[in-house]
Amino acid sequence: MGRNHREGGFLTIIRLPERSEEVERALRGKFRLLDSPWGTIYLVNGGVPDGIVAKLPKGSVWGHKGVAPLCSRDLIGRSSIVKIGDAEFGGEGIVVCAGPCAVESREQISETARVVKAAGAGVLRGGAFKPRTSPYSFQGLGIEGLKILREVSDEMGIPVLTEATSPDQVPQVAEYADAIQIGARNMQNFELLRAAGRAGKPVVLKRGISATIEEWVLAAEYILLEGNWNVILCERGIRTFETATRNVLDVGGMALVKTMTHLPVIADPSHATGRRDLVIPASKAAIAAGADGLLIEVHPHPEEAASDGPQSLTPGEFRAAMSEISEVARAVGRSCICRQ
Repeated sequence: MGRNHREGGFLTIIRLPERSEEVERALRGKFRLLDSPWGTIYLVNGGVPDGIVAKLPKGSVWGHKGVAPLCSRDLIGRSSIVKIGDAEFGGEGIVVCAGPCAVESREQISETARVVKAAGAGVLRGGAFKPRTSPYSFQGLGIEGLKILREVSDEMGIPVLTEATSPDQVPQVAEYADAIQIGARNMQNFELLRAAGRAGKPVVLKRGISATIEEWVLAAEYILLEGNWNVILCERGIRTFETATRNVLDVGGMALVKTMTHLPVIADPSHATGRRDLVIPASKAAIAAGADGLLIEVHPHPEEAASDGPQSLTPGEFRAAMSEISEVARAVGRSCICRQ
């Protein structure tokens, strides 16, 4: 068999245009096979015989030194594109996802959807299932909330993003939503990650409140291993010693993840700051650092919101935010994607 070819990682990766019986015989079952938009991927436990390597196209075999080979930018050498409806994340433009923290009524969602779409948002967001810190806080409308989101989405012509908080909710959310959100509290709920990966819908994965970048990327790897390549990472702020803001937006970490992975990265300035007067500055900082999009909370009447009112923008504030965000996007060679 000759020497083994291994370029320095604990895994060797082979990427080919299609499956190869010769490669699979040589590897003797010591691999995991995945179909991807970029061809067939073999994750090999151990080395690859030199005789096989010599027959493969140049650059199709490499070792991976990191912990998440499927997320790694080395896999395709560029940014991947993920679409939620017609909204494209990871390309030249910036996509803004906007809407209330929680679905409260059809009227509230309809009014919000009209406002955010007219202002240029590409995705409507809203929570039907709400994992709250206090068991006495509003927990969401559940299935009824999902139905409202779907009805308004179809009526307004804007795709919808909403959260699943447990594996059994995933089929329900996938039935009504265009994309599934995994919240910060559930970033390491591994059964939920697997279920979301199998659902066949794009997944927005929020960083855990105290998660390291490695833990965040490994959580995304769970979803990719299920064959779902449509994953968007969301930096939503982390907990530090600082208490002046709800969390701290890790702009440097977000920029680092953009260089480490091929996945689109967006920022949630609403949860990162917890204050509506800081949402616009944090949004501009995120775009300047390379974010592919934003997740912004908007409510027609924040003072009456069932949750997160202090960090939710009014319709007028959201229109102003979109104007300022667009200026920064143009300054860094990006553009906002509008759906007017």
